[in-house]
Amino acid sequence: MSRSYDVYILASRYRGTLYVGVTNDLPRRIAEHKAGAADGFTKKYNIKILVHVEEYSSILEARTREHVLKRWRRDWKIALIEKLNPDWRDLSNDL
Repeated sequence: MSRSYDVYILASRYRGTLYVGVTNDLPRRIAEHKAGAADGFTKKYNIKILVHVEEYSSILEARTREHVLKRWRRDWKIALIEKLNPDWRDLSNDL
């Protein structure tokens, strides 16, 4: 069985506060964010809308991409989101 890893971006609202993360179980992780299961940045700023996802076959690739995205300027992240999800639709409904 091959495992996949997802790098994702959450938003608090349209062009709101952004969060970049990585997981090997996207539905579970998004459910945790939406439930506010863990104290931290996403809970504090009510960041629950899944707006971008990238899938990788290795954890090394996924963590490298997460690291790169976390260092991107905000406007670059917004451009990336709007390229594939111009309406900032909550992609978690498709999981």
